[in-house]
Formats: sequence, structure tokens, C-alpha cells
Amino acid sequence: MKSEHGERTEDTAGQLADGGRADPATEAFVAHRNLLFTVAYEMLGSAADAEDVLQETWLRWAGVDLGTVRDQRAYLVRITTRQALSRLRTLGRRRESYVGPWLPEPLLTTPDVAEDVELADSVSMAMLLVLETLTPTERAVFVLREVFDLGYDEIAEAVDKSPAAVRQIAHRARAHVAARRPRGVVSPAETRGALDAFQRAAETGDLQSLLDILAPDVVFLGDGGGVKQAVARPVVGADKVGRLLAAGLGRITAASLRPAEVNACPALILRLDGAIDTVMAVRIDDGLISGFYAVRNPAKLSHMQRETALRR
Repeated sequence: MKSEHGERTEDTAGQLADGGRADPATEAFVAHRNLLFTVAYEMLGSAADAEDVLQETWLRWAGVDLGTVRDQRAYLVRITTRQALSRLRTLGRRRESYVGPWLPEPLLTTPDVAEDVELADSVSMAMLLVLETLTPTERAVFVLREVFDLGYDEIAEAVDKSPAAVRQIAHRARAHVAARRPRGVVSPAETRGALDAFQRAAETGDLQSLLDILAPDVVFLGDGGGVKQAVARPVVGADKVGRLLAAGLGRITAASLRPAEVNACPALILRLDGAIDTVMAVRIDDGLISGFYAVRNPAKLSHMQRETALRR
């Protein structure tokens, strides 16, 4: 997946090459790093943790005798998956004590990701929240099979299960996700129209304009991590969400609110005093906004702060 984080991973691998020249191990790692980053991110919901997993993958990969490796891509995916599974189990324990709703770390993505419908769906905030309801092994199997279409034998090696067991896990995970999966694909025109309307309404604080673009069952989720103020539980319904947004966004100036593409979905980035204060990803169904995902936890915005600074 092409992302700002993926580009930095490539730079890191390049720096590890001897004398700046890419050795065979580095070349293989760089060739597959987008895939490896996306596997790790979809399993963890955190770009920072995904980068850490890639560093751990590199350290293990650098010590491998390449002459014994039959399929370099499969070998790298196996290392990444095992490292991500280990970290996911640790994160699961941490999230049990997380203050308030937990949302994935927002990830800046490029337009080509949104054009890949299956990939865009898999990294959306809505889908990542669905994946959070799977067990670590189910999540790994689902991501490797449904998103990247890896074979059952290859997945079995990555998760230390038999191919037969992996088939059963995949079936169970697929049914679980299907029952909770976000609705269908939205056209670019619908996306632009809804986001533009929301931005205009937010900048003016016009409640009726906000209500006109909200789905009746719209949901607002906020993640402050106990550090920044955020809603303590989901806010549901157009009237409640509209009033919440009107109260909170009415004072925002056009200069501080900018559109962006986050997790292959439309989003707005709010800056206060030059620093990112909130990243709000938007989910759109049938031309109406059906979900808001507002991330305010500074720990989840530090990477995006650096990435947006690099793009200026």
C-alpha cells in the first residue's frame, strides 16, 4: 500500500544497505515493503506499531541465509505476520484499559489506494473496527486470505496452523466480518459532494445544512485516549450528531480545516496553532455521511504530524 509511512520504511531499509548499495536482502525487503507494511497495519490498526514490526522483520530477515529461502515474499510475509501477531496480543491487553473508545491510528494514503476498491475497503476505519472484533489469529488469516489472496498453505506457515485449520478459521472469520461489514462502494462524486457539503456546514455552523447530509443512523466516534477531550461513548442519530458537530465546529475557520485522504477515505484535518488537533475520517453511504471517526489522541497523531510536515 502506498502511504507516507511506507516511503519512510523504504528509506530506512536503504540506509541499512552496506555503503548505500542495496544488497540482495535489502532489495528483497524493499521490493515487498508495501505489502509487509499493509499486512502489519491491517493486523494492528497502528502505523507506528506496523513500522516497528517492519523493523523487527528486517532485523530477522537480515540474518537469514538467502540461499535457503525458496520464496522470499512468502518468507517475509511469514516473519511479518508472526511479529504482528505477537504485538497484537500485547496490544489487546493494553486496549482493555484504554480510556474511552479506541480508534485505529489514522493513515495518510494516496489516491491510487482509493482506486483499489478491495484494498481501500480493508484499510477503512469502519473495516479496521470490524477486524478488531476478531481474535488475533482470525484477523491474520482474514487479512492474508481475503485482502491479499494468499494460499491456505502459505497462511498456515505464517500462523503455525495446519491448512485444514486455516480453512476453518477463514470461513469463521469471513462469516463474522460479512455480518458486520460496512455497506457498499461509494462513487468519487458522492464522496466529494458529501465532504464539500460537510466542510461548508462545519465552517458556517449551520445546523440544518449539517442535518441535510447526515444519514438517519449516523454514528460519531471519538478517541482522545484519556488525554484530549472526546465523546465517552458513540453518539448515534442525525439530530444528536448534528448538534454535537455544530457546537464543536462552529468556531473553526476555513484556514484550520483542510480535506485529506485518510485510510483511503475522505477526511478533514483540524489544526490548532499549526499542530494537528483532530483527524476526522468520514464514512459515506448513499451520498450521506453515516460515520465520523475523530481521532484526537496525540500519540496517534504524531506520525501524521511529521508526514504532513514533510509534504509541505
